[in-house]
Formats: sequence, structure tokens, C-alpha cells
Amino acid sequence: MTTAEKLSKIQIEFKAKKSRFNSFGKYNFRSAEDILEALKPINEKYRVYFTVNEKYIHTDQLPIIETTAAMVDMDDTNPIQATAIVGVDLNQKGMATPQQFGSASSYAKKYALGNLLLIDDTADADATNDHSATRKPKITSTNIEKAKKFLSNGGMLKTLQDKYDIEPTALKELQNG
Repeated sequence: MTTAEKLSKIQIEFKAKKSRFNSFGKYNFRSAEDILEALKPINEKYRVYFTVNEKYIHTDQLPIIETTAAMVDMDDTNPIQATAIVGVDLNQKGMATPQQFGSASSYAKKYALGNLLLIDDTADADATNDHSATRKPKITSTNIEKAKKFLSNGGMLKTLQDKYDIEPTALKELQNG
């Protein structure tokens, strides 16, 4: 079987569960680590292994992380690769610089692997959340603690209002600190 044929079979067969839960946004998601863990049984079956490499690209506007995921066939020397490029938001409130880079790195790894394995992300919250008023997660007086923590770490109320439907009593509570 050629390397391309192996990758095609893996793309059809591969499933990675969404084992993580975002309690604030109330959705399940998968991480790069989940994808890599789910690939381990496939490595032996098809005599392949997967790698993820990152490259930092300095620009005048925004630091960029270019991540390349590759499938290496142990019976061939030509890997098949896919790349994802992600900007690092250095103005992200509530995060130290290492966290900003780590977050962008994790995101890029997940999408480089997704590109290589043809993981359909349309079912992921990142892809399906159009942030419209009817689909926004709600902040209520009962789940307000994480929103308060976000604000206390330097986050902006406008950011919460853009991403969440905030009930009026919860909004007053957030505005009053």
C-alpha cells in the first residue's frame, strides 16, 4: 500500500472523541492531544507515525505560528504534510505572553492535524458558533462566576457581551463588580 493509500484509509477510519468540555460555553471539543492519542493504535496498524512541528514567524503586525502535521510512512521516506497558520494575539486580556503563545500553538496543532486527517470541524463549537443572539451561550446569575473571574483578570465586558447573551440581572451584577 502506498503512503497516500494509507492516509486515505486512515482519513476514512479515524475518529477522535470530543473528550473535553467547556463549562462556560457549554460545549464538548477535542484537543490536539486527543487527536494524537487516538492516532496511537493506527500507527502500528498502518506502520506510520505522526509528527507536529512548529515555526515562529515574526511580522511587524502579529506574531505567527506555522504548524505542520505530517504522517510518516515507515515503509517510505516521503511524508505527507498539512499546515495551519495562526496569529498570536498579544493583546489578549487575562493571559500572560506564554499563555497567548501556548493557546495559539494548541489551536494551530489541532487544525494542522485536522487538515491532514480531514477531521470535519463543522460539528465543533468553534465552527458552529455563529455568535448570533439566538445561539449565544447565556450568562445568568447562576453561572456568573467565570465571567466575574474573566473581568477580574483584565477582560472587557464588551468581549463578554459580544460572545454571550447576558441576562439583565447578571449584566447589572457584572457592571457593579
